[in-house]
Amino acid sequence: MIIVGGVPFESNSTDQGSSDLVALMEHPVLVSTSLSFKAIPEKKFSISDTYSDEVEKKRHVYVFQREYATVDPTLVDLIGTDEATTCVGVVIRNRDNGMTSVAHMDYPAIVDHGLSQMLEKLVDCKHESEMDVHLIGGFEECPNKHDEHTQLRSKAPNDHSFPLCAKIIEAFVRSTVKFHIHTLFVLRHNTKIGTVGNALPIFSGFLVQTRTGSIVSATFDQTTRCPDELVRRIRVSASFSDSQWRNKLLETYDTQTDQFIIAPCYWSIRLVHMASYLQQLPDEEILHTCSTSPYAEAPDFIDNQKRMWNYLIQYPNWKESFKLGKPRIFARTVSGGWMMVEQAHEAAS
Repeated sequence: MIIVGGVPFESNSTDQGSSDLVALMEHPVLVSTSLSFKAIPEKKFSISDTYSDEVEKKRHVYVFQREYATVDPTLVDLIGTDEATTCVGVVIRNRDNGMTSVAHMDYPAIVDHGLSQMLEKLVDCKHESEMDVHLIGGFEECPNKHDEHTQLRSKAPNDHSFPLCAKIIEAFVRSTVKFHIHTLFVLRHNTKIGTVGNALPIFSGFLVQTRTGSIVSATFDQTTRCPDELVRRIRVSASFSDSQWRNKLLETYDTQTDQFIIAPCYWSIRLVHMASYLQQLPDEEILHTCSTSPYAEAPDFIDNQKRMWNYLIQYPNWKESFKLGKPRIFARTVSGGWMMVEQAHEAAS
């Protein structure tokens, strides 16, 4: 069930959420919140930047593509994600206790199971659950192809964001949970035209204050996309061929212990060979081969891809990274960083 501005939203959709998405995109309350969200300057989140004094005092959790994490506001101050171009970042926060779940969803088939994963630690079966929701990401790749209303309904071959957004809305409508949507900064609301006339997302990430539920647009850097950045990036590609992760969000973070527990994911020798091949391509070809939105990627996209391929070539056997098939476990240090817990010791215990 969807609620906007305190009023239940009346669904008229018989087309997998498409009509409801169009209606919500035009809802006066959500149009107003989109304009307000766009007006707030984007925050650059880095341990070493001008926010360092503030950041070092804050405990944060970062979510990569196809991951999710549910955090307790007594243990975690900030949670966020970025690098979402055609993907959508989903925030669901329990109004009663502040428990907050963030997911970085990248294709429609992941939505139903992914939503269940997010709600598992949020919904209290003994009480009626009401959730605050924010959706950010997913821009309009062909904004000039149709007029304002037609383009929302467009499902061109390169239109990745619309089906994903529609599926998320459909899942909310069908749920018995009450979802109060506060931010719907997707599609045309999140689209601008670049200097060469190509469409770009206005924002590709966000940061949530867990205690208050406030949200701002944000970008992260390598110092804050921790821990275990490269292995977590590799799992995104590897999970396509690992049946245990089919249509699921990748498990990353343990809510109760405030530890990152990176669940193991198998990667094939084929993926390693592909990494060797891709590594030889010119940068322009890498963009077009590895991205659904080659003209919208961040400046560090190619470097991140190459670092990931180097890791695969160095560790072609996935069991070298996930020893004994056990998760990679990271505990938070006193200074706010992360320290890996020995997998062999964990397996023995």
